[in-house]
Amino acid sequence: MSGSFALGVYLAWSARFGRGFAERKLRERVAEGKEDAARLDERRGIAAVPRPAGPLVWFHAASVGESLALLELIRTLLDERPDVTILVTTGTVTSAGVMADRLPEGALHQYVPLDARPFVRRFLDHWRPDLAVWTESELWPTLICETHARGVPMVLLNARMSKASHDRWRFLHGMARSLLGRFDLALVQDDLTEIYLRRLGMLPAKMEVTGTLKEGAAALPVNEADLSVMRAEIGGRPVWVAASTHPGEEEKVLEAHRIALRTNPRLLLILVPRHPDRGDAIAALLEAGDWAFTRRSAGEGPERETAVYLADTMGELGLWYRLATVSFVGGSWVPIGGHNPFEPAALGSAILHGPYVTNFVDIYQRLTEARAARLVSAPQTLAEAVDDLLSPDRAAAMAHAAWEVVSAGADVTERARDVLLDKLERA
Repeated sequence: MSGSFALGVYLAWSARFGRGFAERKLRERVAEGKEDAARLDERRGIAAVPRPAGPLVWFHAASVGESLALLELIRTLLDERPDVTILVTTGTVTSAGVMADRLPEGALHQYVPLDARPFVRRFLDHWRPDLAVWTESELWPTLICETHARGVPMVLLNARMSKASHDRWRFLHGMARSLLGRFDLALVQDDLTEIYLRRLGMLPAKMEVTGTLKEGAAALPVNEADLSVMRAEIGGRPVWVAASTHPGEEEKVLEAHRIALRTNPRLLLILVPRHPDRGDAIAALLEAGDWAFTRRSAGEGPERETAVYLADTMGELGLWYRLATVSFVGGSWVPIGGHNPFEPAALGSAILHGPYVTNFVDIYQRLTEARAARLVSAPQTLAEAVDDLLSPDRAAAMAHAAWEVVSAGADVTERARDVLLDKLERA
């Protein structure tokens, strides 16, 4: 079956059977706790609020990381065009909560409709976007084709494609070419993504390699009162953070911490799981290891005897990175692909990571070349790196180098803003 024929079959299925399939999927996701039951109509394309008057720019982002990367760009767009409304759609409950807290005035959030034609058409009928912007590689065929059919200019922003995604799309090359051909322009994160998109049929003239928006993102926010309280509770103790950890990483991080405590007995580890709902499982792991620990979700702070502080809450990385001179960025000791290293870099924390960083390979390469990040392959090497970087001079040198890499990429947001303003003017 050719890819273009496959697209036609998919769209016909979406029109005839998509609603029934989507409703079953919604019921399953509600049962699994993956949907906000009070806002299910948004997933059916039924808007929760009226469309504001005037121009509307619609951004679609898959989940938390992609939507956070948009915040600084959204702020700059609204500064230039306060008459414009920004609509951000995402597909996860967590991202909705983060957007509710972080979106500036003039921007609003809705859940993206499931990719059934009745839902998509209802969504587009209501919102009537003047410009549609997809981020990274979240490509839903019905949503793309229906938006294009209405003559809405479309931009693929912060485009990133992993080898795995590329390999999957290769089997539907014609479908990929047809979908990508509907975009007016793609601002691409790195040369490898540009190669992958070109192989899948996107014209080189439609692509521009700009780097990642995460480089231009503002520093993660913090509640200053919380920061003051936490600094007072920690006192003068040395601190390191293991951030965005996944199953299989906490055990190794704790082993490294136990080694590091031999030479730094007052050392405090702030352990921040990627998914806070794993807090109970990690607490059980800490109890089994006879660790002295306290939990953020229980309203506890780090006490004098606390060796591990379990920060099992959402949206507080800005607090933890400000407290730590050294940060291990998780998702890199298991084949997840790593998480955003620019977040600790922007807040003056030296960066350590494991070998699995395919999601940010270009960024980590630049950080490594600038001596702003260090690869640690095992608990022993992590402990040694933490011990080494507890020296203020060494940590400061790494943090400064990381900050310079971050600052050098700040023009990515400016370029994206200019492109979108130009598209909006021409719409």
